[in-house]
Amino acid sequence: MNDVKIWHNPRCSKSREAISILEESNCESEVVKYLEEELSKERIKETLKLLGFSSAREWMRTKEAIYKELNLQEESNEEKLIEAMVANPKLIERPVIIKGDKAIIGRPTSIIKDFLKN
Repeated sequence: MNDVKIWHNPRCSKSREAISILEESNCESEVVKYLEEELSKERIKETLKLLGFSSAREWMRTKEAIYKELNLQEESNEEKLIEAMVANPKLIERPVIIKGDKAIIGRPTSIIKDFLKN
């Protein structure tokens, strides 16, 4: 059963480490290469709810150059923040582990095993 999904960036060491943890836990998972797959606003919003975040900014990589280039630190409109994430998925903090109706950002990766148990 594929009840676990991971939003994965193969170039990210934490994301690769998360994949290893899933494999070591014998956890069958669906890998979403979110930089290659087109994400919809609805999918971003749904995942924000699973993460328990009240704002898209909580899920953004605020140190990315594109964040500064788009002047997102000044943006207060949630729809525009989500649109920026759809258009620039590099802004999405990873790895995201989704299990059932809950999700976490697997940083530090040490939290992933406990998340999988619950």
